[in-house]
Amino acid sequence: MRILADSVRIVEVGPRDGLQNEKVTIPTEAKIAYITALADAGLRTIEAGAFVSPKWVPQMADTAEVYRDIPKDPGVDYPVLVPNEKGLDRAIEAGVKSIAIFTAASESFNQRNINMSIDGSFANYAPVAARARAEGIRVRGYVSTAFGCPYEGEVPAEKVLEVVARLLDLGCYEVSVGDTIGVGTPMQVQGVVGVLLQVVPASKLAMHFHDTRGTALANTLAALEMNITTFDASSGGLGGCPYAPGASGNLATEDLVYMLDRMGIDTGVDMNRLVKASSIIAPYLDHPLPGRVLQACTKGTMPFATAGNTVQ
Repeated sequence: MRILADSVRIVEVGPRDGLQNEKVTIPTEAKIAYITALADAGLRTIEAGAFVSPKWVPQMADTAEVYRDIPKDPGVDYPVLVPNEKGLDRAIEAGVKSIAIFTAASESFNQRNINMSIDGSFANYAPVAARARAEGIRVRGYVSTAFGCPYEGEVPAEKVLEVVARLLDLGCYEVSVGDTIGVGTPMQVQGVVGVLLQVVPASKLAMHFHDTRGTALANTLAALEMNITTFDASSGGLGGCPYAPGASGNLATEDLVYMLDRMGIDTGVDMNRLVKASSIIAPYLDHPLPGRVLQACTKGTMPFATAGNTVQ
């Protein structure tokens, strides 16, 4: 197989998108140790939490404490999710350097997720993005349900493009395009990405795949073929969405790193240390982590040895 890229940037979303849907309360100290270990593994962008209402997302209630106490690696970006100006106030107070804002490509999902229309979400985020940028804070955008909505079904690629373009117009340096319920297929991914690339440079796009139906890695390859080189992933396959019925875990970071390493594509991530990071958070959960490579590692059945990146 031809090499599709020299390197890929992975945005680790486990500590935020991964943990937000967990029913058990994760101790603050465990989150700090988890994020620290992810940075030690070589991940350069790690979502550290979310300044959202603890009433709706109790797992993120300690984001200020987590952000304050994680050892800040100068080469690592630690973005937090911000839903409104109040959340931005908390982020600025905490000293955050990077935030993420989020909307959807389908009206129904946006109403269920943030109780706003798509237009309403942009009216909400315009002052947030403007203030953040004035404060020197980088802004990343998320688009949910880009490949299908649990309430509306198929979502037109043109609608995805419209929302992506509006986020970039707000000043987002990058937009992550999400398959929130894991219904996307490789041909669909290339169709949507093809529409986006007519207007948006590949360098400003990231992909966020869920592995609900086992297609996340196939979809990653399809996006790689379209010159997309930034992918969100969650260590161990942590995650889901509380407002998307049937949305199981994100693409597991270990699965993504394994595939890319074996294809000769650099990720900068050390598999041994990545597995250790997932192993830090795993004991606090009420279920096993679903990532396939992680399971193979913990069972001692890892079938490969890559120079400098062996798993023991």
